[in-house]
Amino acid sequence: MSVEPYREITFDKDGDGPPGQASELAALARRGVGDLVVFAHGWNSSPSGATRLCSDFFAPFPELLAPGVEAGYAGVIWPSMMFSGEPVPDFRALVTVLPEKEPVIGRLTELLAAAPESAAAFAEFGALLRELTDVDAECVAVPEAVPEFLVADPLAVCARFTEALEGAGGVPAESRVEAPVEAPVEAFGGGLKKYWKGAKEVLRQATYYVMKQRAGRVGEHGLGPLLGEVTRAAPGLRVHLVGHSMGARLVAYALRGLPAGARPVASVTLLQGAFSHYAFAARLPHAPGRSGSLRDLQDRVRGPVVACYSRHDTALGVMYPLASRLANDSESLAGTAVELLGADDPRWGAIGHDGVQAVPGAVRLSLAEALRAGVPGAGCVSVDAADVVRSHSDIRRRELAEVVVAASRTGR
Repeated sequence: MSVEPYREITFDKDGDGPPGQASELAALARRGVGDLVVFAHGWNSSPSGATRLCSDFFAPFPELLAPGVEAGYAGVIWPSMMFSGEPVPDFRALVTVLPEKEPVIGRLTELLAAAPESAAAFAEFGALLRELTDVDAECVAVPEAVPEFLVADPLAVCARFTEALEGAGGVPAESRVEAPVEAPVEAFGGGLKKYWKGAKEVLRQATYYVMKQRAGRVGEHGLGPLLGEVTRAAPGLRVHLVGHSMGARLVAYALRGLPAGARPVASVTLLQGAFSHYAFAARLPHAPGRSGSLRDLQDRVRGPVVACYSRHDTALGVMYPLASRLANDSESLAGTAVELLGADDPRWGAIGHDGVQAVPGAVRLSLAEALRAGVPGAGCVSVDAADVVRSHSDIRRRELAEVVVAASRTGR
């Protein structure tokens, strides 16, 4: 580990962790630590990979802190789905985080590797996805209980995802498939084998659905209550939450899990956050009667909530809107490839792609402005980090550490 003192906080998929973790963090305060920086990794991370990420991200901090600042560090290690970029899923990694689903994962892996040209194989693929995500008949009967792509016709869904991937890759419009979802198989053109490319992305989005639920649960029922315990034992300790991707969702949802009256969190920094840019909004622009899932929770933070975003993050700029749209809008599956992407539809935007939206008074800064003059001392702040963040996982950057230090008011 690049910094000391460092502690690791671990949670299972339900947000439960081993006893004594709060006491270990509170003990740091008795050793003189006044500021605790807590970092949560995103999905697709093994425990060892998450620890390495923490070490890399924390490395610049000691030389950025002002003289006299005594800081401690903690990494939140949670069971995130690891899904590699190989032609088929990383079987062992998936089984590690979902051991009870090993037979299902094994069969899914076989289908993706073989890519059979059979409508029956796609039907089996869809059934396996529902089993993987615990979507049963009772769930399907509840409107909006599950993403539409998990219950619609699997072949049509895989075809749509293939189109979206081709569209994102710059395939000319005239070569894309434009058939409606109800069209017969032959209307898609060519053989069925090519739609296994989309099937792989469907599986990735299914794991996204599982991890989205898990990250929120771990934050609200794990990290939030844990921080409540810490503040009772060490009321003077200032906690600075930092999260990447799904880890940003985790630390944001920890604010929902804080005990009433507890305000241990002095700042929050969200790096390429994989959740809605309307999360903190009191009213949604397209549905004024509804609010974001984290409405006004920035008020539970003593300092700012800073969202670093980048237009270069295609995972959040293309596939996040696709997943969000399909999770909430059944009509989307009948659209064309261009419509399906939904990248220009603000309803489905990610906070890590264009920052905080629909929060009155929220400040927007360039990275240069944030590093030169700092960030406001409270409220929501969006920092355009595109100058240094070139992809979704490109967060091992000194400049981002500087943003965290600026938000925490601990810098030189």
